[in-house]
Amino acid sequence: MIKTYEFDTVILGGGPAGLSAAIYAARGACSTAIIDTSMLGGQPTNYLELENYPGFGIVDGFDLMEKFEQHVDKFKVAKFPMQEIESIDLKSQIKIITTKEATFKAKTVIIATGAQSKKLGIQGEKEFIGRGVSYCAVCDGAFYRDKTVAVVGGGNAAVEEAIYLTKFANKVYIIHRRDTLRADKIVQERAFNNEKIEFIFDTIPKEILGENLVSTFVLENIKTNKTSNLQVDGVFPYIGFSPNVDAFNGQLNQDETGFIITDETMQTSIDGVFAVGDVRKTPLRQVITAASDGAVGAVYAVKYLEKAGEKIEKSTIYKL
Repeated sequence: MIKTYEFDTVILGGGPAGLSAAIYAARGACSTAIIDTSMLGGQPTNYLELENYPGFGIVDGFDLMEKFEQHVDKFKVAKFPMQEIESIDLKSQIKIITTKEATFKAKTVIIATGAQSKKLGIQGEKEFIGRGVSYCAVCDGAFYRDKTVAVVGGGNAAVEEAIYLTKFANKVYIIHRRDTLRADKIVQERAFNNEKIEFIFDTIPKEILGENLVSTFVLENIKTNKTSNLQVDGVFPYIGFSPNVDAFNGQLNQDETGFIITDETMQTSIDGVFAVGDVRKTPLRQVITAASDGAVGAVYAVKYLEKAGEKIEKSTIYKL
């Protein structure tokens, strides 16, 4: 029999935004639950090093998220990881989230589902995932020891991951469609000073070839329209992110790329529904801004409940 749970606030997603929101919602005396389709921690758990989170200097991403979760645990927040979402109804007065294992009813929902790496959308990309195409250098970099790889993109993520890959690969190409990088200057300097890195500007990917594994990356120069073949063992796309909104897509206002539109309080177009972190339309996607969003969204979710006068007495720790 499927169990039913009721909470003041259900948080969808357990990354830095969701965990931060959980702390603030629980401190506001709301019965609070976090639901995630995987383990808690989000994208930062795959980051070998973070050097821009205040107070830590350089910190392992997994370790930082572990500290976030430990903080959440102090407030007895109910955690439901590894949930397979079947449906989400945000428009009803009582929001309903249905998973394979349970039904969750909530007076407010905080969406913190994050974003995922954009795909190149070229022939061979899907076919070679796990066989030379990867979206996580930290996860798969060690498989490319003494090999040649290509990173696609020009932002911080692309350049930082390219630098990381030089710990294993003999050669790392950075492929960028423009003639200048978008990464922070300090990150660019590190890459330009790394003898293992070579830049290919004004170039876009066209096709990934190989037999059992990736062997050739077909490129096109956008100024000359000439194509060329680059011999590589791996391709790492870092061209941006798309929001994880499939489970509730179209229920609330989103921009042309799917990111959720909020006001300054993180309120969406639906009363009682807030969006925080990378899933919302925001000028910066970093751990610090995700955590900040989570705090703001949870504070205003609490205010929403207080105004409605409908908080559930927090007397039970809910567990599956």
